[in-house]
Amino acid sequence: MTSVLPSPVTTSTAGAMPALASYGQPRLLAGLGTGAGWTGRLDRVRHLTVHGSLPDLRAEELVGLAENIDLRGRGGAGFPFARKLRAVIESAFRRQEARTAIVVNGSEGEPSCLKDTALLLYSPHLVLDGALLAARALGADEVTVAVTRADVERSVLDAAAERGPANPRVRVVRHPQRFVSGESTALVNGLNQLPVLPSGRSIRSSESGVAGLPTLLSNTETFAQFAVSARLGALEYRAVGLPTEPGTVLLTVAGERVVETPTGAPLAYLLGLCGLDPGQGVLVGGYHGKWLDKDAAWTARVSRESLTALGSAFGAGAVLPLPEETCPVGELVRVARWMAKESAGQCGPCVLGLPALADALARAADGGGEAALETVRARSAAVTKRGACSHPDGTARLVVSALETFPEEFAEHARGRGCGRPVLGRLAVPGEVTGTGGGRGIRAGRAGDTAVREQKKERLIVNWTLCQGHGLCAGLVPDVIQLDSDGFPATASAEVPAYQRKQAQRAVRRCPALALRIEE
Repeated sequence: MTSVLPSPVTTSTAGAMPALASYGQPRLLAGLGTGAGWTGRLDRVRHLTVHGSLPDLRAEELVGLAENIDLRGRGGAGFPFARKLRAVIESAFRRQEARTAIVVNGSEGEPSCLKDTALLLYSPHLVLDGALLAARALGADEVTVAVTRADVERSVLDAAAERGPANPRVRVVRHPQRFVSGESTALVNGLNQLPVLPSGRSIRSSESGVAGLPTLLSNTETFAQFAVSARLGALEYRAVGLPTEPGTVLLTVAGERVVETPTGAPLAYLLGLCGLDPGQGVLVGGYHGKWLDKDAAWTARVSRESLTALGSAFGAGAVLPLPEETCPVGELVRVARWMAKESAGQCGPCVLGLPALADALARAADGGGEAALETVRARSAAVTKRGACSHPDGTARLVVSALETFPEEFAEHARGRGCGRPVLGRLAVPGEVTGTGGGRGIRAGRAGDTAVREQKKERLIVNWTLCQGHGLCAGLVPDVIQLDSDGFPATASAEVPAYQRKQAQRAVRRCPALALRIEE
Protein backbone atom coordinates (compact mmCIF):
# COMPACT_ATOMS: atom_id res chain seq x y z
CA MET A 1 0.00 0.00 0.00
CA THR A 2 1.44 3.36 -0.94
CA SER A 3 0.53 6.84 0.11
CA VAL A 4 2.11 10.25 -0.02
CA LEU A 5 2.57 11.50 3.53
CA PRO A 6 0.17 14.37 4.16
CA SER A 7 1.33 17.90 4.75
CA PRO A 8 1.68 19.18 8.31
CA VAL A 9 -1.57 19.66 10.12
CA THR A 10 -3.21 23.05 10.57
CA THR A 11 -5.81 23.92 13.14
CA SER A 12 -9.16 24.90 11.71
CA THR A 13 -9.52 28.61 11.08
CA ALA A 14 -12.08 28.45 8.28
CA GLY A 15 -14.89 28.86 10.74
CA ALA A 16 -16.08 25.30 10.97
CA MET A 17 -15.45 21.78 9.95
CA PRO A 18 -16.30 21.55 6.27
CA ALA A 19 -15.47 18.00 5.20
CA LEU A 20 -12.72 17.99 2.60
CA ALA A 21 -12.15 21.75 2.89
CA SER A 22 -8.59 20.83 3.76
CA TYR A 23 -8.55 18.40 0.87
CA GLY A 24 -5.13 16.79 0.61
CA GLN A 25 -3.85 17.10 4.17
CA PRO A 26 -4.92 15.95 7.61
CA ARG A 27 -6.94 18.53 9.47
CA LEU A 28 -7.01 18.62 13.25
CA LEU A 29 -10.18 20.18 14.56
CA ALA A 30 -10.75 21.39 18.10
CA GLY A 31 -12.41 19.13 20.61
CA LEU A 32 -16.10 19.75 21.15
CA GLY A 33 -15.60 19.33 24.87
CA THR A 34 -13.81 22.67 25.12
CA GLY A 35 -15.14 24.45 22.06
CA ALA A 36 -11.66 25.93 21.58
CA GLY A 37 -10.36 26.46 18.10
CA TRP A 38 -13.74 26.80 16.40
CA THR A 39 -14.51 30.24 15.06
CA GLY A 40 -18.15 29.62 14.36
CA ARG A 41 -20.77 27.68 12.50
CA LEU A 42 -21.02 27.97 8.72
CA ASP A 43 -24.34 29.62 7.99
CA ARG A 44 -25.85 29.44 4.51
CA VAL A 45 -23.91 32.39 3.10
CA ARG A 46 -20.54 31.28 4.47
CA HIS A 47 -21.26 27.72 3.39
CA LEU A 48 -21.78 28.80 -0.22
CA THR A 49 -18.68 30.99 -0.02
CA VAL A 50 -16.57 28.00 1.06
CA HIS A 51 -18.15 25.26 -1.05
CA GLY A 52 -19.94 26.94 -3.94
CA SER A 53 -23.29 25.95 -5.40
CA LEU A 54 -24.45 22.36 -5.67
CA PRO A 55 -25.18 20.78 -9.07
CA ASP A 56 -28.36 18.81 -9.71
CA LEU A 57 -27.82 15.21 -10.76
CA ARG A 58 -30.19 12.57 -12.06
CA ALA A 59 -30.62 9.30 -10.18
CA GLU A 60 -28.40 7.33 -12.56
CA GLU A 61 -25.71 10.02 -12.26
CA LEU A 62 -25.80 9.73 -8.46
CA VAL A 63 -25.31 5.97 -8.66
CA GLY A 64 -22.47 6.36 -11.17
CA LEU A 65 -20.70 8.94 -8.99
CA ALA A 66 -21.00 6.84 -5.84
CA GLU A 67 -19.68 3.78 -7.70
CA ASN A 68 -16.81 5.69 -9.28
CA ILE A 69 -15.46 6.95 -5.96
CA ASP A 70 -16.47 3.76 -4.08
CA LEU A 71 -18.29 5.80 -1.44
CA ARG A 72 -19.00 3.70 1.65
CA GLY A 73 -21.28 4.34 4.59
CA ARG A 74 -19.45 6.04 7.44
CA GLY A 75 -21.69 4.92 10.29
CA GLY A 76 -20.20 1.52 11.04
CA ALA A 77 -20.98 -1.15 8.45
CA GLY A 78 -19.18 0.50 5.51
CA PHE A 79 -21.93 -0.56 3.07
CA PRO A 80 -21.46 0.73 -0.51
CA PHE A 81 -23.60 3.85 -0.94
CA ALA A 82 -24.25 3.12 -4.62
CA ARG A 83 -25.92 -0.17 -3.67
CA LYS A 84 -28.18 1.66 -1.23
CA LEU A 85 -29.15 4.15 -3.92
CA ARG A 86 -29.85 1.43 -6.44
CA ALA A 87 -31.88 -0.60 -3.93
CA VAL A 88 -34.17 2.37 -3.23
CA ILE A 89 -34.58 3.09 -6.95
CA GLU A 90 -35.42 -0.53 -7.75
CA SER A 91 -37.81 -0.86 -4.81
CA ALA A 92 -39.71 2.25 -5.86
CA PHE A 93 -39.87 0.96 -9.44
CA ARG A 94 -41.20 -2.48 -8.40
CA ARG A 95 -43.89 -0.93 -6.22
CA GLN A 96 -44.70 1.72 -8.82
CA GLU A 97 -44.17 4.12 -5.96
CA ALA A 98 -43.30 7.63 -7.06
CA ARG A 99 -42.29 8.73 -3.58
CA THR A 100 -39.29 7.76 -1.46
CA ALA A 101 -37.86 8.96 1.84
CA ILE A 102 -34.40 10.22 2.80
CA VAL A 103 -33.05 9.87 6.36
CA VAL A 104 -29.81 11.30 7.74
CA ASN A 105 -28.67 9.28 10.74
CA GLY A 106 -27.15 11.81 13.12
CA SER A 107 -27.76 9.72 16.23
CA GLU A 108 -24.33 9.24 17.76
CA GLY A 109 -25.05 7.02 20.74
CA GLU A 110 -21.42 5.93 20.81
CA PRO A 111 -19.78 7.96 23.63
CA SER A 112 -16.40 7.84 21.89
CA CYS A 113 -17.71 9.45 18.67
CA LEU A 114 -18.12 13.14 17.83
CA LYS A 115 -17.53 13.39 14.08
CA ASP A 116 -21.20 13.49 13.05
CA THR A 117 -22.02 15.85 15.89
CA ALA A 118 -19.22 18.13 14.68
CA LEU A 119 -20.56 18.14 11.13
CA LEU A 120 -24.12 18.93 12.17
CA LEU A 121 -23.03 21.63 14.60
CA TYR A 122 -20.55 23.41 12.35
CA SER A 123 -21.29 22.40 8.75
CA PRO A 124 -24.97 21.41 8.72
CA HIS A 125 -25.51 22.73 5.19
CA LEU A 126 -22.94 20.32 3.78
CA VAL A 127 -24.92 17.40 5.20
CA LEU A 128 -28.23 18.84 3.99
CA ASP A 129 -26.74 19.35 0.52
CA GLY A 130 -25.99 15.65 0.18
CA ALA A 131 -29.39 14.61 1.49
CA LEU A 132 -31.34 17.08 -0.64
CA LEU A 133 -29.31 16.11 -3.72
CA ALA A 134 -30.46 12.52 -3.24
CA ALA A 135 -34.02 13.58 -2.40
CA ARG A 136 -34.48 15.54 -5.61
CA ALA A 137 -33.09 12.74 -7.72
CA LEU A 138 -35.12 10.00 -6.01
CA GLY A 139 -38.42 11.85 -5.82
CA ALA A 140 -38.56 12.32 -2.03
CA ASP A 141 -40.82 15.02 -0.61
CA GLU A 142 -38.92 15.26 2.63
CA VAL A 143 -35.50 14.84 4.20
CA THR A 144 -35.50 13.74 7.84
CA VAL A 145 -32.49 14.35 10.06
CA ALA A 146 -32.52 12.19 13.20
CA VAL A 147 -30.45 13.50 16.12
CA THR A 148 -30.13 12.96 19.88
CA ARG A 149 -28.61 16.23 21.15
CA ALA A 150 -30.49 19.49 21.73
CA ASP A 151 -27.66 21.66 20.37
CA VAL A 152 -27.44 19.55 17.20
CA GLU A 153 -31.22 19.76 16.76
CA ARG A 154 -31.07 23.55 16.99
CA SER A 155 -28.18 23.78 14.51
CA VAL A 156 -30.01 21.74 11.87
CA LEU A 157 -33.29 23.60 12.44
CA ASP A 158 -31.43 26.89 11.98
CA ALA A 159 -29.85 25.56 8.78
CA ALA A 160 -33.26 24.58 7.41
CA ALA A 161 -34.62 28.03 8.25
CA GLU A 162 -31.68 29.70 6.52
CA ARG A 163 -32.64 27.93 3.30
CA GLY A 164 -36.19 29.29 3.44
CA PRO A 165 -39.23 27.43 2.07
CA ALA A 166 -37.86 24.51 0.12
CA ASN A 167 -38.95 21.42 -1.67
CA PRO A 168 -38.05 18.81 -0.50
CA ARG A 169 -38.78 19.84 3.08
CA VAL A 170 -36.32 19.31 5.92
CA ARG A 171 -37.62 17.73 9.13
CA VAL A 172 -35.55 17.31 12.31
CA VAL A 173 -36.47 14.61 14.83
CA ARG A 174 -34.80 14.23 18.20
CA HIS A 175 -34.57 10.74 19.69
CA PRO A 176 -33.42 9.56 23.13
CA GLN A 177 -29.64 9.51 23.49
CA ARG A 178 -28.89 5.81 23.84
CA PHE A 179 -26.29 3.53 22.33
CA VAL A 180 -28.87 1.64 20.24
CA SER A 181 -30.77 4.74 19.05
CA GLY A 182 -28.74 4.90 15.85
CA GLU A 183 -29.40 1.29 14.82
CA SER A 184 -31.23 1.49 11.50
CA THR A 185 -34.44 -0.32 12.47
CA ALA A 186 -34.58 1.55 15.80
CA LEU A 187 -34.22 4.81 13.91
CA VAL A 188 -36.99 3.96 11.46
CA ASN A 189 -39.25 2.79 14.31
CA GLY A 190 -38.79 6.11 16.06
CA LEU A 191 -39.59 8.07 12.90
CA ASN A 192 -42.74 5.95 12.52
CA GLN A 193 -43.91 6.94 16.04
CA LEU A 194 -42.90 3.59 17.54
CA PRO A 195 -40.44 2.96 20.40
CA VAL A 196 -36.87 3.76 19.36
CA LEU A 197 -35.75 0.14 19.60
CA PRO A 198 -34.35 -2.35 17.09
CA SER A 199 -37.13 -4.33 15.43
CA GLY A 200 -35.40 -7.69 15.56
CA ARG A 201 -36.49 -8.33 11.98
CA SER A 202 -34.33 -8.09 8.88
CA ILE A 203 -36.43 -5.50 7.07
CA ARG A 204 -34.36 -3.30 4.80
CA SER A 205 -35.20 0.38 4.90
CA SER A 206 -34.77 0.46 1.12
CA GLU A 207 -37.83 -1.81 0.94
CA SER A 208 -39.95 -0.35 3.73
CA GLY A 209 -38.74 2.49 5.89
CA VAL A 210 -40.31 5.79 6.92
CA ALA A 211 -44.10 5.59 6.45
CA GLY A 212 -43.51 2.30 4.64
CA LEU A 213 -41.74 4.07 1.76
CA PRO A 214 -38.50 2.97 0.10
CA THR A 215 -36.02 4.85 2.28
CA LEU A 216 -32.42 5.91 1.72
CA LEU A 217 -30.93 5.89 5.22
CA SER A 218 -27.30 6.73 5.71
CA ASN A 219 -24.86 8.33 8.11
CA THR A 220 -24.24 12.08 8.47
CA GLU A 221 -20.69 11.99 7.12
CA THR A 222 -21.77 9.87 4.14
CA PHE A 223 -24.13 12.59 2.94
CA ALA A 224 -21.47 15.28 3.53
CA GLN A 225 -18.91 13.33 1.50
CA PHE A 226 -21.51 12.82 -1.21
CA ALA A 227 -22.13 16.57 -1.43
CA VAL A 228 -18.42 17.29 -1.75
CA SER A 229 -17.94 14.63 -4.45
CA ALA A 230 -20.86 16.07 -6.44
CA ARG A 231 -19.15 19.45 -6.47
CA LEU A 232 -15.65 18.16 -7.19
CA GLY A 233 -16.54 15.40 -9.61
CA ALA A 234 -15.15 11.88 -9.42
CA LEU A 235 -11.76 12.71 -10.96
CA GLU A 236 -10.89 15.49 -8.52
CA TYR A 237 -12.32 13.58 -5.55
CA ARG A 238 -10.12 10.60 -6.41
CA ALA A 239 -7.01 12.81 -6.55
CA VAL A 240 -6.68 12.53 -2.78
CA GLY A 241 -6.18 9.40 -0.73
CA LEU A 242 -5.46 5.88 -1.92
CA PRO A 243 -6.35 4.85 -5.48
CA THR A 244 -8.37 1.96 -4.08
CA GLU A 245 -10.01 4.06 -1.35
CA PRO A 246 -10.16 7.64 -2.58
CA GLY A 247 -11.03 10.71 -0.55
CA THR A 248 -10.84 11.50 3.13
CA VAL A 249 -12.36 10.18 6.34
CA LEU A 250 -13.37 11.80 9.60
CA LEU A 251 -12.12 10.14 12.79
CA THR A 252 -12.86 10.90 16.42
CA VAL A 253 -9.60 10.53 18.36
CA ALA A 254 -9.62 9.74 22.09
CA GLY A 255 -13.29 10.67 22.33
CA GLU A 256 -12.50 14.39 22.12
CA ARG A 257 -10.81 15.33 18.85
CA VAL A 258 -12.08 15.20 15.29
CA VAL A 259 -9.53 14.71 12.52
CA GLU A 260 -10.09 14.70 8.78
CA THR A 261 -7.43 12.82 6.87
CA PRO A 262 -6.82 11.39 3.41
CA THR A 263 -6.97 7.62 3.38
CA GLY A 264 -3.56 5.98 3.61
CA ALA A 265 -2.16 8.21 6.35
CA PRO A 266 -0.32 6.34 9.16
CA LEU A 267 -2.54 5.94 12.21
CA ALA A 268 0.31 6.71 14.60
CA TYR A 269 1.01 9.94 12.70
CA LEU A 270 -2.56 11.10 13.26
CA LEU A 271 -2.34 10.23 16.94
CA GLY A 272 0.84 12.29 17.13
CA LEU A 273 -0.98 15.30 15.71
CA CYS A 274 -3.30 15.05 18.71
CA GLY A 275 -0.39 14.82 21.16
CA LEU A 276 -0.94 11.07 21.64
CA ASP A 277 0.70 7.77 20.80
CA PRO A 278 -0.61 4.18 20.55
CA GLY A 279 0.19 3.54 24.22
CA GLN A 280 -0.75 -0.02 25.20
CA GLY A 281 -2.96 -0.43 22.14
CA VAL A 282 -5.69 1.30 20.16
CA LEU A 283 -9.39 0.51 20.03
CA VAL A 284 -10.63 1.19 16.50
CA GLY A 285 -14.31 1.43 15.61
CA GLY A 286 -15.74 2.36 19.00
CA TYR A 287 -17.28 0.07 21.59
CA HIS A 288 -18.39 -2.39 18.93
CA GLY A 289 -14.88 -2.33 17.48
CA LYS A 290 -11.68 -4.29 17.95
CA TRP A 291 -8.31 -3.59 19.50
CA LEU A 292 -4.98 -3.20 17.74
CA ASP A 293 -2.00 -4.08 19.90
CA LYS A 294 0.71 -1.44 20.12
CA ASP A 295 2.86 -2.99 17.37
CA ALA A 296 -0.07 -3.20 14.96
CA ALA A 297 -1.12 0.36 15.83
CA TRP A 298 2.32 1.68 14.89
CA THR A 299 2.10 0.04 11.45
CA ALA A 300 -1.61 0.59 10.69
CA ARG A 301 -2.78 3.05 8.08
CA VAL A 302 -6.12 4.76 7.73
CA SER A 303 -7.66 2.43 5.18
CA ARG A 304 -10.12 -0.44 5.09
CA GLU A 305 -7.47 -2.68 3.54
CA SER A 306 -4.87 -1.99 6.22
CA LEU A 307 -7.29 -2.33 9.14
CA THR A 308 -8.88 -5.48 7.73
CA ALA A 309 -5.44 -7.08 7.38
CA LEU A 310 -4.85 -6.30 11.06
CA GLY A 311 -8.21 -7.73 12.10
CA SER A 312 -9.98 -4.42 12.67
CA ALA A 313 -12.28 -1.99 10.86
CA PHE A 314 -13.28 1.69 10.82
CA GLY A 315 -16.65 1.00 12.39
CA ALA A 316 -18.07 4.24 13.73
CA GLY A 317 -14.82 6.11 13.06
CA ALA A 318 -13.61 6.17 16.67
CA VAL A 319 -9.91 5.80 17.48
CA LEU A 320 -9.19 5.26 21.17
CA PRO A 321 -5.54 4.90 22.23
CA LEU A 322 -5.10 3.44 25.70
CA PRO A 323 -2.34 5.26 27.64
CA GLU A 324 0.35 3.29 29.44
CA GLU A 325 -0.65 4.59 32.86
CA THR A 326 -4.15 3.06 33.02
CA CYS A 327 -5.30 -0.53 33.63
CA PRO A 328 -6.76 -2.10 30.47
CA VAL A 329 -8.66 -4.72 32.46
CA GLY A 330 -10.40 -2.18 34.66
CA GLU A 331 -11.18 0.02 31.67
CA LEU A 332 -12.90 -2.89 29.92
CA VAL A 333 -14.93 -3.80 33.02
CA ARG A 334 -16.34 -0.26 33.16
CA VAL A 335 -17.27 -0.24 29.49
CA ALA A 336 -18.78 -3.74 29.59
CA ARG A 337 -21.03 -2.78 32.50
CA TRP A 338 -22.18 0.34 30.66
CA MET A 339 -22.83 -1.58 27.45
CA ALA A 340 -24.97 -4.06 29.38
CA LYS A 341 -27.08 -1.16 30.72
CA GLU A 342 -27.47 0.23 27.19
CA SER A 343 -29.31 -2.91 26.08
CA ALA A 344 -32.60 -2.49 24.23
CA GLY A 345 -34.06 -4.97 26.69
CA GLN A 346 -35.82 -7.02 24.03
CA CYS A 347 -33.99 -10.34 23.90
CA GLY A 348 -32.25 -12.81 26.17
CA PRO A 349 -28.70 -12.12 24.94
CA CYS A 350 -29.15 -8.44 25.86
CA VAL A 351 -31.28 -8.68 29.01
CA LEU A 352 -29.47 -11.63 30.58
CA GLY A 353 -26.36 -12.31 28.52
CA LEU A 354 -24.63 -8.92 28.60
CA PRO A 355 -24.98 -8.36 32.38
CA ALA A 356 -23.72 -11.92 32.93
CA LEU A 357 -20.77 -11.20 30.66
CA ALA A 358 -19.95 -7.98 32.53
CA ASP A 359 -20.19 -9.80 35.88
CA ALA A 360 -17.92 -12.61 34.66
CA LEU A 361 -15.42 -10.05 33.45
CA ALA A 362 -15.44 -8.30 36.83
CA ARG A 363 -14.87 -11.62 38.62
CA ALA A 364 -11.91 -12.40 36.38
CA ALA A 365 -10.50 -8.93 37.02
CA ASP A 366 -10.81 -9.43 40.77
CA GLY A 367 -8.83 -12.66 40.96
CA GLY A 368 -11.37 -15.22 39.81
CA GLY A 369 -8.72 -17.44 38.26
CA GLU A 370 -8.49 -19.08 34.85
CA ALA A 371 -11.99 -20.49 35.31
CA ALA A 372 -13.35 -16.95 35.41
CA LEU A 373 -11.58 -16.09 32.14
CA GLU A 374 -13.05 -19.21 30.55
CA THR A 375 -16.48 -18.06 31.72
CA VAL A 376 -15.90 -14.71 30.01
CA ARG A 377 -15.09 -16.49 26.76
CA ALA A 378 -18.11 -18.77 27.10
CA ARG A 379 -20.45 -15.86 27.85
CA SER A 380 -19.11 -13.97 24.85
CA ALA A 381 -19.76 -16.94 22.56
CA ALA A 382 -23.23 -17.45 24.04
CA VAL A 383 -24.52 -13.99 23.06
CA THR A 384 -22.93 -13.84 19.60
CA LYS A 385 -25.35 -14.03 16.64
CA ARG A 386 -28.32 -14.56 18.91
CA GLY A 387 -29.57 -11.04 19.60
CA ALA A 388 -32.40 -9.04 18.10
CA CYS A 389 -29.78 -6.55 16.90
CA SER A 390 -26.00 -6.35 16.68
CA HIS A 391 -25.48 -4.96 20.20
CA PRO A 392 -24.65 -8.31 21.85
CA ASP A 393 -22.32 -9.22 18.98
CA GLY A 394 -20.50 -5.92 19.13
CA THR A 395 -20.06 -6.03 22.91
CA ALA A 396 -18.77 -9.61 22.78
CA ARG A 397 -16.39 -8.64 19.97
CA LEU A 398 -14.97 -5.83 22.12
CA VAL A 399 -14.42 -8.16 25.08
CA VAL A 400 -12.86 -11.02 23.12
CA SER A 401 -10.59 -8.60 21.26
CA ALA A 402 -9.39 -7.15 24.60
CA LEU A 403 -8.63 -10.64 25.94
CA GLU A 404 -6.50 -11.29 22.85
CA THR A 405 -4.73 -7.91 22.94
CA PHE A 406 -3.95 -7.81 26.68
CA PRO A 407 -3.51 -11.50 27.64
CA GLU A 408 -0.83 -10.90 30.27
CA GLU A 409 -2.81 -8.22 32.07
CA PHE A 410 -5.94 -10.38 32.20
CA ALA A 411 -3.91 -13.36 33.40
CA GLU A 412 -2.30 -11.33 36.21
CA HIS A 413 -5.66 -10.00 37.34
CA ALA A 414 -7.22 -13.46 37.23
CA ARG A 415 -4.41 -14.69 39.51
CA GLY A 416 -5.22 -11.92 41.96
CA ARG A 417 -2.00 -10.01 41.43
CA GLY A 418 -3.33 -7.14 39.36
CA CYS A 419 -1.18 -4.93 37.18
CA GLY A 420 -0.54 -2.17 39.73
CA ARG A 421 -2.01 0.54 37.53
CA PRO A 422 -5.02 2.73 38.37
CA VAL A 423 -8.20 2.73 36.29
CA LEU A 424 -8.26 6.32 35.06
CA GLY A 425 -11.38 6.19 32.92
CA ARG A 426 -9.66 6.78 29.59
CA LEU A 427 -12.49 4.96 27.82
CA ALA A 428 -15.46 7.30 28.14
CA VAL A 429 -18.56 6.11 29.99
CA PRO A 430 -21.38 8.68 30.08
CA GLY A 431 -22.14 9.94 33.56
CA GLU A 432 -18.73 8.89 34.87
CA VAL A 433 -15.97 10.33 32.69
CA THR A 434 -15.66 12.38 29.53
CA GLY A 435 -12.83 10.84 27.54
CA THR A 436 -9.13 11.47 27.89
CA GLY A 437 -9.62 14.98 29.18
CA GLY A 438 -9.60 13.71 32.75
CA GLY A 439 -12.21 13.38 35.44
CA ARG A 440 -12.78 10.64 37.94
CA GLY A 441 -10.63 7.55 38.04
CA ILE A 442 -10.66 4.35 40.09
CA ARG A 443 -7.87 4.12 42.62
CA ALA A 444 -4.80 1.99 41.92
CA GLY A 445 -5.13 -1.70 42.65
CA ARG A 446 -7.76 -4.18 41.61
CA ALA A 447 -10.09 -3.33 38.75
CA GLY A 448 -13.16 -3.84 40.92
CA ASP A 449 -12.13 -1.16 43.42
CA THR A 450 -14.78 1.57 43.35
CA ALA A 451 -13.05 4.27 45.39
CA VAL A 452 -12.60 7.37 43.24
CA ARG A 453 -10.33 10.36 43.27
CA GLU A 454 -10.26 13.63 41.42
CA GLN A 455 -7.35 14.04 39.04
CA LYS A 456 -5.22 17.10 39.70
CA LYS A 457 -5.87 19.95 37.31
CA GLU A 458 -2.91 21.83 35.86
CA ARG A 459 -2.66 25.29 34.35
CA LEU A 460 -0.17 26.78 31.93
CA ILE A 461 1.03 30.11 33.34
CA VAL A 462 2.50 32.96 31.25
CA ASN A 463 4.98 35.30 32.97
CA TRP A 464 4.23 38.66 31.32
CA THR A 465 7.51 40.17 32.56
CA LEU A 466 9.47 37.64 30.50
CA CYS A 467 7.19 36.98 27.49
CA GLN A 468 8.55 38.43 24.24
CA GLY A 469 5.70 37.38 21.94
CA HIS A 470 7.51 34.63 20.03
CA GLY A 471 4.19 32.76 19.64
CA LEU A 472 5.80 29.31 19.76
CA CYS A 473 3.49 28.24 22.60
CA ALA A 474 0.35 28.82 20.52
CA GLY A 475 1.74 26.58 17.80
CA LEU A 476 2.49 23.76 20.24
CA VAL A 477 -0.73 23.94 22.30
CA PRO A 478 -3.30 25.83 20.19
CA ASP A 479 -6.17 24.53 22.35
CA VAL A 480 -4.59 26.06 25.45
CA ILE A 481 -2.94 29.28 24.24
CA GLN A 482 -4.41 31.67 21.68
CA LEU A 483 -2.63 34.84 20.59
CA ASP A 484 -4.09 38.32 20.63
CA SER A 485 -3.85 40.83 17.78
CA ASP A 486 -0.34 41.82 18.89
CA GLY A 487 0.97 38.26 18.85
CA PHE A 488 1.07 37.77 22.62
CA PRO A 489 -0.89 35.12 24.59
CA ALA A 490 -4.45 36.32 25.11
CA THR A 491 -4.54 35.07 28.71
CA ALA A 492 -1.98 34.64 31.45
CA SER A 493 -3.40 31.34 32.71
CA ALA A 494 -5.17 28.46 30.96
CA GLU A 495 -6.22 24.99 32.07
CA VAL A 496 -4.26 22.16 30.46
CA PRO A 497 -6.41 19.17 29.33
CA ALA A 498 -4.84 15.82 30.16
CA TYR A 499 -4.37 14.94 26.52
CA GLN A 500 -2.37 18.16 25.99
CA ARG A 501 -0.07 17.74 29.02
CA LYS A 502 2.95 16.49 27.06
CA GLN A 503 2.59 19.27 24.50
CA ALA A 504 2.29 21.85 27.28
CA GLN A 505 5.48 20.53 28.89
CA ARG A 506 7.18 20.79 25.51
CA ALA A 507 6.02 24.39 25.20
CA VAL A 508 7.55 25.18 28.60
CA ARG A 509 10.88 23.65 27.57
CA ARG A 510 10.98 25.37 24.18
CA CYS A 511 9.90 28.88 25.19
CA PRO A 512 12.90 31.06 24.17
CA ALA A 513 12.09 33.60 26.90
CA LEU A 514 11.51 30.99 29.64
CA ALA A 515 8.16 32.67 30.24
CA LEU A 516 6.03 29.55 30.76
CA ARG A 517 5.47 27.22 33.68
CA ILE A 518 2.90 24.60 34.70
CA GLU A 519 1.19 24.79 38.07
CA GLU A 520 -1.38 22.59 39.78
